[in-house]
Amino acid sequence: MADETPFEPWRIAADELGPAAPFSETDRAAVYRAIYTRRDVRNEFLPDEVPQDLLMRILDAAHHAPSVGFMQPWNFIVIRNAVVRGHVHEAFLRGAETEERMLDPARRNHYRNLKLEGILKSPVNICVTCDRQRHGATGLGRTQQPNTDLLSAACAVQNLWLAARAEGVGVGWVSIMREEDLRAILGIPEKIVIVAYLCVGFVERAYKRPELEVKRWASRLPLETLVFEDRWGAPCPFTKAP
Repeated sequence: MADETPFEPWRIAADELGPAAPFSETDRAAVYRAIYTRRDVRNEFLPDEVPQDLLMRILDAAHHAPSVGFMQPWNFIVIRNAVVRGHVHEAFLRGAETEERMLDPARRNHYRNLKLEGILKSPVNICVTCDRQRHGATGLGRTQQPNTDLLSAACAVQNLWLAARAEGVGVGWVSIMREEDLRAILGIPEKIVIVAYLCVGFVERAYKRPELEVKRWASRLPLETLVFEDRWGAPCPFTKAP
């Protein structure tokens, strides 16, 4: 039974609070290194199994993502079974065929050569979902912005990805498949939203720059064109990071 004693914020125990000083220079560098060297892995996975304890560390990092109202709306479906992954791969191929037809004909051959999925090559797949009813229809912080539960689940994906990078594990996000297909394959209830389907595994080498940038599909936008001050479109004084 939940504790029904009235909560008095001024009586929080001192040991519930800790230091909030900046990390050491070495620790800061490690955090930024994980951010700047994180890559979306598509075809470079090794067949080596990901140990269960390592996988659980990565999932625990995902579970410690920020969530509005501490709703923690996520679940993680770990998929190792080759037959299940085969069905997912078939759904991907159908999605890729549909997407290719939607592209400008001049880009279709380029698209086919990108090798966008590691569903079968990676030893582990993870489906991240969002339970929008976990703490009731609204929940703290969602009455005015109801999609914050989905955004919170996306934060869990990012935590997972950065922890994986720190562990030397590659991650690839596969979005080219219909949600209805994936829902049927994995038995996901209708009320649960699918947020991300991830391929996870060790990689021997990784791109120094994003693969889609290296292969000239897209390039990184200049940060100074994306930052405004006080209102939309208002220029922000900008100093480039070292």
